[in-house]
Amino acid sequence: MNHMKPAFSLCVYCGSRPGTLPEYAAAAVQVGTWIGQHQGQLVYGGGNNGLMGIVAQATQDAGGRVVGIIPHALAEKEFARHACDELHVVDNMHQRKHMMAESADAFLALPGGIGTFEELFEVWTWRQLGFHNKPIGLLNVAHYYDGLWQFLQSTVHQGFLSEGQMAFIHASKEADELLPRLVQAAGLAQSDGLQQI
Repeated sequence: MNHMKPAFSLCVYCGSRPGTLPEYAAAAVQVGTWIGQHQGQLVYGGGNNGLMGIVAQATQDAGGRVVGIIPHALAEKEFARHACDELHVVDNMHQRKHMMAESADAFLALPGGIGTFEELFEVWTWRQLGFHNKPIGLLNVAHYYDGLWQFLQSTVHQGFLSEGQMAFIHASKEADELLPRLVQAAGLAQSDGLQQI
């Protein structure tokens, strides 16, 4: 078990399936490896399947800490990852999401399904309501989120979303560019130091 005090804590939302393109798994490995190499901590949904298991394994392989948070009802369905440095089995999804948010300095969404979308939109809503002031990232791997981003831009044009609300999301296709930006936006690293990472 890794008992180090992490330099930062990044909550990653991602699919419990691997998806159809190899780029998705590669991005999960890249994100987990970056977290571990920079003495960070991954906070995630505690599953061992799909991109969830991949990012957790990559983080630990690179020396990072992994905190998994999973409800009882999903512990068997998503094959809870007992190799986590901390695994919290909670009563329901509300507790899971609250604990994940409380444990994180920043948030990142990788490709995923309805659960990933819901978590991203909820933490984004909390940000615009002032419930937290933590940066939120969207990693647009292999153009996965192109359609969503175009739709969100259309909601701005239709008057239901503001440019200010859109600005709460740091979107990029490059993990190596986005991850340092999130850590810096969380106030946990100076830009000079990040350039050396």
